[in-house]
Amino acid sequence: MKNIFELKEISKVYGRKVALSTLSITIKKGEMVALIGPSGAGKTTLLNTLANILKTDSGELYIDGVISTEYKTSKQLAKKVGVIRQQFDLVDQLPVVQNVLAGRLAHWGFFKSLISLLFPQEKEIAARALERVGLLEKIYEKTSTLSGGEQQRVAMARLLVQKPEIILADEPVASLDPARAEDILSMLTKLVQEENQTLVASMHSVEYAKKYFNRIIALREGKVYFDLPTERVTEKHLFELYDLKELKKDA
Repeated sequence: MKNIFELKEISKVYGRKVALSTLSITIKKGEMVALIGPSGAGKTTLLNTLANILKTDSGELYIDGVISTEYKTSKQLAKKVGVIRQQFDLVDQLPVVQNVLAGRLAHWGFFKSLISLLFPQEKEIAARALERVGLLEKIYEKTSTLSGGEQQRVAMARLLVQKPEIILADEPVASLDPARAEDILSMLTKLVQEENQTLVASMHSVEYAKKYFNRIIALREGKVYFDLPTERVTEKHLFELYDLKELKKDA
């Protein structure tokens, strides 16, 4: 498998706080990687670096073999990388269909994008995506009326129509109750496999990381604490990572 991400000695400092410290990581196409670690370990900074929306202080990032500085426009990057966040990044006052179609902006010209704000274009694409996430009946409802789990499914439908090669998820289920969190993670990982995409997600829950991902990268103080296939991650690794005497399930 080819490398989809290659980080070479990436560093990022905020004032006196070292967010990332000479980090070197390689992620291959098709992998499903969970980032875990204590609060402030650098997980979100790393995801924003991978999304190419954060300028680092030193080091190099290659996305699909191309150095990150070569991605000059957001449209160019959007065809490669899609992002899903804990806050969903949806416009509450718009109907569901228009939030989903926002994923097509990288594929449309300026005028088609403008027209779609008034008269949604390519509605059949949005409908197919919503059907895949089990939300077709909500297509014309105002997004603000949806539950948190439903809004996260709208965000997934938006990614389906965007069709990026890589999905980055920043604490995608942290605001959901356990039942809905399981539902979303099961659906997200299934869709990623069906689309032959790469998934990198920061996870608050160790249990979810172990259940849904095949590789776990643990960060601590901006450095890689361990990087292992999921089945090789032991309780001892986790105790030491979190400085715990006894591992809590939601650590």
